[in-house]
Amino acid sequence: MSTYLILGGARSGKSRFAESIVSRLYSEEPHTRLHYVATAIAFDAEMKERITEHQKRRGSEWIEHECPTELASKLQTFQRSDVVLVDCLTIWLNNIIYNDGNDISQNEVQDKVQELVRVLSDSEASYVLVSNEVGLGVVPMGKITRLFVDNAGWMNQAIAGVVDNVFLVSAGLPLVLKGAL
Repeated sequence: MSTYLILGGARSGKSRFAESIVSRLYSEEPHTRLHYVATAIAFDAEMKERITEHQKRRGSEWIEHECPTELASKLQTFQRSDVVLVDCLTIWLNNIIYNDGNDISQNEVQDKVQELVRVLSDSEASYVLVSNEVGLGVVPMGKITRLFVDNAGWMNQAIAGVVDNVFLVSAGLPLVLKGAL
């Protein structure tokens, strides 16, 4: 089992880098099954285009799963012979917060993240997890946006604590934060 967290900003190259890791894992263990867990919801034309772009890069060996909110439950279904790419954790977190809007509490968000961390810690599958680094800018103005940015940072920290390898991708170039290439 190998676990990876790939962090980066929008259009930083993090998804392509994650796909290259999955390809390497697959070539080293060809009996594995490749799974792509997509968290995005195609809510407008631009998002549909992004999703289509990602789909075009994958071959027929991939088994696709759409999972906008129940990520921990989905990840519990994978086994030792599975290599799972999850793209993207921050979109999943956004979906969680968006579904409940201003009514969601900090504790509810933290519970969802902790459930995800527990599942990742207990699983025998190999995971490559993509997440946005959103904490490099200014503090957001609105309460719900601050809730998202704060929890994205805490989520990335918690997951980085349980995975083997962490990379920050910028301009298509990976920087090793934990583990090795």
